[in-house]
Amino acid sequence: MKKAIVAKKIGMTQVFNQETGEMIPVTVLEAGPCVVTQVKTVEHDGYSAVQVGFGETREKLVNKPDQGQFKKAGVEVMRMLEELKLDDAENYKVGDVIKADMFAVGDKIDASGVSKGKGYQGAIHRHGFGRGPMEHGSKYHRHAGSLGSSTTPGRVFKGKKLPGHMGNVERTVQNLEIVRVDAEQNLLLVKGSVPGPKKAVITLVSSVKA
Repeated sequence: MKKAIVAKKIGMTQVFNQETGEMIPVTVLEAGPCVVTQVKTVEHDGYSAVQVGFGETREKLVNKPDQGQFKKAGVEVMRMLEELKLDDAENYKVGDVIKADMFAVGDKIDASGVSKGKGYQGAIHRHGFGRGPMEHGSKYHRHAGSLGSSTTPGRVFKGKKLPGHMGNVERTVQNLEIVRVDAEQNLLLVKGSVPGPKKAVITLVSSVKA
């Protein structure tokens, strides 16, 4: 069954496997609570999903259209609205709360979020190019190198890897394993790393590869 929830990235730490003693690097995610604000059905909307609110915030920081959405649902104003496609979306009703305990240890998930912005970066950092000799006589250290032929074709081909803006794009890390679930504090410990800095909003869904 497909599961999904919105989470906030707390940070990274490590836990140990009690049986093997293996050290496991994990990301700590505050998953939920997410309040259902709208249920979308195949008959009315053409697909099955739930719209949820997530995160605490002050009312004046939320725009008026979203305020109206929360008011219509009869729930408190929240930081953001997100849509989650669930197999059993019809079983939810407005006001229901989705918490971290919907997942279990061993579940495989895909984590989506906006990666850390790195600003304008050179070809070595951005694309992993090799550098030239760093000795005194060399005139080629860290720049991109040749961009193409001279007279023929006499232009730079589209898609050429060049320096430019790096990061701050939507990224998904697939097939991550849930190592621990803390239902009381709504925490999930996920093996490995997920996109974004601390406090980033991450969408977790059941893995497409599981």
